[in-house]
Amino acid sequence: MGAAMSDGCFAMFGPPDPRIRELQKCKEELKDFIQKRSCHPILLRLAWHDSGTYDQRLDNFPARGGATGSIRFDPEMNSAANAGMSKALDFLTKFAEKYPYVSWGDLIQLAAATAIECAGGPVIDMRYGRVAVGSEPEQEQCSAQSSFIFRAGADLPEAELEPAVGVEQQQQQQQQQQVGVEAAARQLRKIFSEKLGFTDQEIVALAGARTIGRAFKERGGSCSFGYGDQAASKYTKSSSKMWEDHSAGCGIAGGAAWTRNWLTFDNSYFTNHMDAMEDDDLLWFAMDAALQADAGFKPTFELYAKDQAVFFRDYANAHKKLSELGSKFEPAEGIKI
Repeated sequence: MGAAMSDGCFAMFGPPDPRIRELQKCKEELKDFIQKRSCHPILLRLAWHDSGTYDQRLDNFPARGGATGSIRFDPEMNSAANAGMSKALDFLTKFAEKYPYVSWGDLIQLAAATAIECAGGPVIDMRYGRVAVGSEPEQEQCSAQSSFIFRAGADLPEAELEPAVGVEQQQQQQQQQQVGVEAAARQLRKIFSEKLGFTDQEIVALAGARTIGRAFKERGGSCSFGYGDQAASKYTKSSSKMWEDHSAGCGIAGGAAWTRNWLTFDNSYFTNHMDAMEDDDLLWFAMDAALQADAGFKPTFELYAKDQAVFFRDYANAHKKLSELGSKFEPAEGIKI
C-alpha cells in the first residue's frame, strides 16, 4: 500500500510531491515567457547541450555527463560550443528562484519540451525528478564533457569550393562534396551512436529540430550571418515574417536558419531541403547533406518529408531519450506532470 506511485507521490497515502505542482505552474509560466520572447530555439539548444555531454561508455553519476544541469557551471558554460548560451541561463534563473523544488536538471529539460510545444511541435512524454549537479566541484567530476556538439556545423568539415568551370572541375567538385558528406556521416555516428547511443533513425529525427532555430557567425565559424539586422539573412531580420501565420517577431535579429518559418516546428527541414541547398540565405551544411544522402539516413529523411505525423512521433521519442541521458531520478521511475 505504501509503494511509490507513477504520478510522483512517494507513497499512496503520503503528502503529494511538491515538485509536481511547481513543475506544472512553472510550465504554464514558461509558455507565456517563451511566446513573448520568441526564445524557443535557444532553450532547446541549452537542453540539448546539457544532455549532450553524456558518454554511454562511462557508468558513474555524474561523471558520465548528461542532463544534470552541469552546463550552468564553468568550464562547460564558457566552452566555445556553448557560445551565447548564458542568455538562456539568464532566462531560466528567475524560474529557478521562484520554483526551488524544480531542479536545474529538470528546469532546463522542461523549458525545451515546452518550447517545442509552443512552436507547434509534439507534446513530449517527459519524465522529471532529475538530480542536478549542485556545485562547480561536482561539475568537475563530469569527465564526459567532450560535447557532442549539435551546433551549426556540428564541428564537421565544410569544404570551401570555388565555382566549378568545365566538366573536369565539376567532377572534382562533386568528388570533394561526396568526401565531405561521407566524413560528416562518420562523425555523426561517432558522436550520436558511439557516444550517446542513438540509432540512425533517431539521429535523423533529432536533426529535424533544425526546423527551428538559427546559427550565428559569432557562435561558430560555419555561418556567415551575424547579430543584428545588418548582418542578418533575409529571413532573420526583425521585420521578417517567419511564423507560419506570416506574422513578424523573432526575439533578436540576425543569424541564418535552415527554414523560412524558423519558429514553427514542422517537417519543413525535410520537405524544403532543396530550397535550403539553393538559397544563400538558408543554411545547409555537410551534416545536413549527409542525412539526406547517406544510405543509412536517407530512407528516414525521405519518410519524414512525406509524413509529418511520423516525424512528430519519432522526434518526441528521441527527444525524451536525449532528455534522460545520464540523468539520475528520484524516485527512480521519475515523476510525471
